[in-house]
Parts: sequence; C-alpha cells; structure tokens
Amino acid sequence: MLQSSQHKITYAEFILNTQFEDIPGDVVERAKDLILDLIGVSAAAHGLVASRIARETAIRLFNTDNEQDRARILFDGRMASMAGAAYAGATQIDSLDAHDGFSRAKGHAGCGLLPAILAFSDGKSEFTGRELLTSMIIGYEIACRAGLALHDTACDYHTSGAWVSLAVGALGVRLGKGTPDILRQSVGIAEYHGPRSQMMREIDNPTMLHDGSGWGSMVGVVSSQLALSGFEGAPAVTIENPPASNHWQDLGEDWLTLKQNIKLFPICRWAHAPIQAAIDLRNKYSISPKDIQRIVISSFHEATRLAQDMPLTTGKAQYSISYPVAAALVYGQVTACEVSGETFADPAIAELVKITKVEECDECNADFPQDRLGRTILELKDGRRVDSGIARAPGEHVNPIERSGIIGKFDAFTHPVLASNRAKNIKKAVFALDEQEYRARDLTDLLYPAIEN
Repeated sequence: MLQSSQHKITYAEFILNTQFEDIPGDVVERAKDLILDLIGVSAAAHGLVASRIARETAIRLFNTDNEQDRARILFDGRMASMAGAAYAGATQIDSLDAHDGFSRAKGHAGCGLLPAILAFSDGKSEFTGRELLTSMIIGYEIACRAGLALHDTACDYHTSGAWVSLAVGALGVRLGKGTPDILRQSVGIAEYHGPRSQMMREIDNPTMLHDGSGWGSMVGVVSSQLALSGFEGAPAVTIENPPASNHWQDLGEDWLTLKQNIKLFPICRWAHAPIQAAIDLRNKYSISPKDIQRIVISSFHEATRLAQDMPLTTGKAQYSISYPVAAALVYGQVTACEVSGETFADPAIAELVKITKVEECDECNADFPQDRLGRTILELKDGRRVDSGIARAPGEHVNPIERSGIIGKFDAFTHPVLASNRAKNIKKAVFALDEQEYRARDLTDLLYPAIEN
C-alpha cells in the first residue's frame, strides 16, 4: 500500500509510486466513465471552427521530425509534436463546453489530461489500459488540488489551464520514469508558465479562448520534457508554500476523481440549473413557447454575468444564460446543435430571449462554488405563474449521472459524427481498460482516424 497510519503520502510519492492496485475499485470505474465522456465530447467538437483552427495550427507550428516526440491528433489522424497534439486535443474538447468539471475549483481537469496522456503514450505498445486509467486518476487528483490551492492563494479566478498544467507536467515525469527532483522541477516550470488567464474576462467577453485548457495541457507537456532534460524550475508555490499545504494532506484518502461533475448540456455549467429547471417546467405543464409572457432567471452573481442576448458565435452561445434557457423552452433540450450556429437566428428563441430577465439570488450566491444553483420562473399569457424553485445543476457528484446516463450522452453526442460500429467499439474498449494486460492502443487506435465533416 502507498501509505499507512504512520506515514502520510507526499505528492511526489503519490505521482511516482501509485500503482493500479492501490486505487479503489469505484474510483477506477468512475475514471472509465469520465474517459468515455471526454471522448464523446471530443468527437462531437471535431467540426467546430475553434477545433479546426487548433488542429491546423498544431500541425503548422507545433510539429517535429523526431519520431519519438510525435503523436497523433484526436479524431484527425495527422501528426504533431506531443505538445502540439496535447494542445489540439485539449482545445478541441474545450471548444464544446460539455466536459467534466470539479465544482470547488470552478473548472475542468479531464479536458487537458486525456489528450496529454494520449500524446505521451502514443506509439508505445507497452502502455496498458491500466496505466492509462492510473494516469488519468493521478491527473484528476493532482489537478483538482492544484486548482483549489491556486484559488486559495491568488486574488484572481484563473482558468483551468493554470492548474491542469501542473498535473500534466507531473504525469510527463511519471511516464518518463523521472525522479522526485525532476518532478519538482517540472511542476515548478508548469506553474511558472501555466496560463494564469482570468476566467471572468472570457465570461464578460465570450470568444474561442474558453478555459485555457489547450495551453495548460501544452505547457505541462513541455515542462515535463524540459525537466527530464535537466531544466530547472522549482518551486511550485501552490504545492510547497505553507498556505497551500492543507490541500495535499489527503492524497490517496479522499479521491477527488469521484467528485467530478458531468454536463448534460454543452453550455457553461453556471447556466445548467436554470436550463434544467426550464425543461422540467416545460414538460410538467406542457408549455409551448407561444404561451410565455415573461421569463425570470435567478442565479448566483457569476452566472448573471453570462451573456443575455442572442449569440452570433459558438463561443458566446456557450457562455450565455438567456439563450440556452430559451432554446430549452423551444426544443426541450440543449445539444451541440444549439451551439453550432444552426439556431442562432431562430425567431422563437429570439422572442423568448427578449422577454427574459436575469437577476441575482442570495441563496444561490451562498452556495457557490460548492454547488451551482438557479431558478426559472415562467409567467404565462393565461395569467399562470410557474416556478421551478431553487434547482441544482444536474450531474453534481452528490447526485451523479450514472454510467447508463453517460453512455446515453455519449451516444447522443457521437451519433451525428461517428459510425455506429466505431462508437460501439470505443465503448467496449473503454470499459475493458482495466483487464489484465489490456493494451491502451486497442482503444486509442479507434480515436485517431479522421472524422469527415
């Protein structure tokens, strides 16, 4: 075992020494779910403009002739450097805001982790499914704690790339068979160069920047390779400074992999509670958009800063609150279609956006960031007023989306872009990753052939 009652495991011991057998079975099973979810989001995001630009840029600017440093790009088939493949893969997932998150850190770990691990291991036939699972779990545990430590010690709310970079840098050293000192240098480099971009700037002015995950993943890859080559970069203050130390005391005890949330809608999670509330009201009272006189959305302060008009771009659609609630009332769902541009000129949605008011809610503020609460009230033309009450965003770990729901989401997201047999084989491969001596490439070889859009 990694630890006993007499010895608390250090972050270096956890990263470098953890074996598959040390991880509880429920953590392993949840990691499979998270991997499948990330793959589904990646496939669905392939055709988005931001994804295409990221892939082309990685091939043009982040490539190499050194075979051992090359890796394939997810759902593209072409090669870039490991850093380029990680950047392109993480940016692709991040471009469709439907991937897992960790509410307490107000961000996302898996998005930057999976493409980096696949880049590190591409072409390595000895890389097993168990090592893929172990690496992902270590990544979640390190990234989420780094996010908590960063937000405890910095005044700004930074994007996920700022802290995912440390976890990727750590995994590169683990997979490169590095020492504790090399690990220390790598996370120091990653923290120093990680994208400490202010998230609320993107919320207030939505673009393709999203959550900085592509840059965080790329920085982590580069940091590990620098450290393995002898470059120095210690210390990482979010690990070594006393104010952050409490976040690293329970490694191997409190498994944060189990505390990831799952998104049902490809929208900033801050809007998920009012979206789900609107769908529930629509279904319960058989409401047509033509029945609605006024919409009132209540949520925490940060959510009220999401866009409140009709979007012209995918980026703005995914950082909106009035638009996705209106789309949910018109269509009964919010899917990749509703953020791809196909419904940005829908007059029924536009009419509902015009009659929507967004206001701050003290109860929702009090529970943020541990939870994402919201409320939707519909005032109808016949005089009725239907109120969802305070609702929680679906998919929080306290009321998790179970495997059947994740498979359903995967099927819905991949159906328009993947052949049914390919999607079926991906699911089968993901859930077989923990089988003895199962090769990771039996899964990864399914993930690289290009999708034709």
